[in-house]
Amino acid sequence: MSVKSSFFMPLVLLAVMAGCGPTGQCQETGGDYEKFKETIILRFKDRVPRQWGETVPGVKTKLNSTKKVIALTLDACGSKNDGYDSRLMDYLIRENIPATLFINARWIDKYPREFKVLATNSLFEIENHGFAHKPCSVNGRSIYGINGTSSVGEVVDEIEKGARKIASLTGRKPLYYRSGTAYYDEVAVEVAAEMGYQIAGFSILGDAGASYSQEQVRNALLRAEPGDVIICHMNHPESETAEGIIEAVGELKKRGFIFVRLSDSGMK
Repeated sequence: MSVKSSFFMPLVLLAVMAGCGPTGQCQETGGDYEKFKETIILRFKDRVPRQWGETVPGVKTKLNSTKKVIALTLDACGSKNDGYDSRLMDYLIRENIPATLFINARWIDKYPREFKVLATNSLFEIENHGFAHKPCSVNGRSIYGINGTSSVGEVVDEIEKGARKIASLTGRKPLYYRSGTAYYDEVAVEVAAEMGYQIAGFSILGDAGASYSQEQVRNALLRAEPGDVIICHMNHPESETAEGIIEAVGELKKRGFIFVRLSDSGMK
């Protein structure tokens, strides 16, 4: 067993002690959770990050496959301006297009009915977009005017509380985590890995935070190559994301691409 593996095993056990059952369903935070968090804080307390960005070491950006597959990932952030892009999601369901949904806890609270519908559809897998949609930092780095987590303990809370909320509603604990803004420092990425999560980056910026036009979204997606991971958003129905995706998906299918969820082939 590697050194990293020997470190990881106690954290898995602590996670179980903290209320995460064998199915992945977790209870609310309590004394065992605080012990779990303190163990991680002690392990990383002297680490100083040197990097900050979307592709720091440990962030996975491609599928672990050489086949002609693509992963469409959709974020739901939970800001005050959030909505639900029913046109996009209805299209994916109608056309049987799988996708991986990174959902923030705040969005779940705003749209519990829609969340339940998506979570019970086998086309989709629900993954963790954090508890408060913060950039993932151990020392308070910010990006786009959004303050990141300011300590190892806050990283743990942002990731784990988001994961537990999803698990409590679905019975499945997420495998992947994507931070608010998709920015990280390399120490925070290591913290997430020690907690048992893979950081899901992307190789194709599909809608730039739902700011792209229909044509820009379409053109971005049509640059896809085998193994690419696309990031778009499902929380801005006022944007042109849905139109761009709908137009591109049909063309990509004609080119022989198959859409998969992240867990269907894993990431590298």
